[in-house]
Amino acid sequence: MSLAEVKARIPISTMTRSLYSIPKLLFSGVAFSLCGLLWQSLPFAVFGAEVYMPESDPLVLRKLEQWQDLKFGLLMHWGPYSQWGIVESWSICSEDEPWCRRKIADYEAYKKQYVALKNSFNPVRFDPEKWARAAKAAGMRYVVFTTKHHDGFCMFDTKTTDYKITDPACPFSVNTRSNVTREIFRAFRQEGLWTGAYFSKPDWHSEYYWWPNFATPDRNVNYKIARYPERWRQFVEFTHTQINELMSDYGPVDILWLDGGWVNKESLGQDIHIDEMAAAARAKQPGLIVVDRAVPGVHQDYLTPENQVPAEALPYPWESCIISGGGWAWTPDRKYLSARKTIQMLVDIVAKGGNLLLNVGPGPDGDWDPEAYELLAQVGQWLKLNGEAIYGTRAVKPYKAGKLAFTSAKKAPNGLLTYYAIYLPVENEVKMPAKVVIPVREFNAKTRFSLLDGKTFLKFESSDEGPVLTIPSEAAAKP
Repeated sequence: MSLAEVKARIPISTMTRSLYSIPKLLFSGVAFSLCGLLWQSLPFAVFGAEVYMPESDPLVLRKLEQWQDLKFGLLMHWGPYSQWGIVESWSICSEDEPWCRRKIADYEAYKKQYVALKNSFNPVRFDPEKWARAAKAAGMRYVVFTTKHHDGFCMFDTKTTDYKITDPACPFSVNTRSNVTREIFRAFRQEGLWTGAYFSKPDWHSEYYWWPNFATPDRNVNYKIARYPERWRQFVEFTHTQINELMSDYGPVDILWLDGGWVNKESLGQDIHIDEMAAAARAKQPGLIVVDRAVPGVHQDYLTPENQVPAEALPYPWESCIISGGGWAWTPDRKYLSARKTIQMLVDIVAKGGNLLLNVGPGPDGDWDPEAYELLAQVGQWLKLNGEAIYGTRAVKPYKAGKLAFTSAKKAPNGLLTYYAIYLPVENEVKMPAKVVIPVREFNAKTRFSLLDGKTFLKFESSDEGPVLTIPSEAAAKP
């Protein structure tokens, strides 16, 4: 592409008066779009120690390409454990970890009380339409919901166990919306969001995984599979049946998000028969994205760095799952991320080629905290103005430089490819600088730069470091 054909647009719409009503958010991320400069889009490959093995199913590949356009999703950890405001599941695992210590010294007594939480779980304020509206307004494009965590409690109406929210012993079972997975998926689909089923491969309630005949020393199966192959076969059948239920009875499902990566063929022989599971799931849901987390292979359609943002761009599909406040599950007195930090984290992730899956934990009453709604609303206001620089984009070198992060449009109408640069201010920065340097030396006098509106063109001058853009005073001014 000739540099003479380059058109560059700079989304600085966060600086406009339409956002002046949001204090301290004006500089959460100010996007510059730069078309056709000599940068390279990031290809899929192997990065560092991680091995990415791409799928061959064309339906899955197409779905995965679409998923990479979405950029921003919602993760929800929810279950009876929210009544205690504790970390989900892990306190019944007898591993000695500081983040899941029990307040009761007697393990067996504690475990009985934990399991009995089913008998008091009654989230009467459950309103999935309210969540779906908030997620859509936040600019989220998909949801991943914990249908079952490691403790084995099912947030759907399975036929395989009575340890579920629809069991008569659970007070919420009489509610017409007790099959919460179905209700959540339906509500979010109605708002146009994709749906994803989080599902734990280990099940610490199932006697086929944690057999009461033995102690439970750690997170793994507590018997030798080679010695008791029939019991393991029953667990595999139990697991496949639950996945089949989710893929058959809950409408279109876009993502199957499998957790518990220690359950895999190479770990104590815990072969869950993932090939057959994935094939059966895709027979029900063609093109289904399967995420067998932390298990290298063709069933890890995208990778999921947990609660962290990689330091460098990653050349394969990936998603950072990040806690918005407290823990994964609801906890009392939690503090939420600021909108500023959340926006800048989203920009950082997208610039490196990933998606952000932001977790909100519903409370025991079935609602989110007011602070969660406010956080999402503020992020949504920024995305409403600057979403062009986020959605449907791809990573492009140099990814980040100083206070700038870069993304690229996928398509080049009329042969002109748009690049975006997003300005990320430091904490105490209250106004846009009058000059911004774009670190690209390959340009000429016919290169054009504009605000995100595509109408306000910016003056620039050459320098050894790259074009120096003059930011209009009305955009740079402090409100």
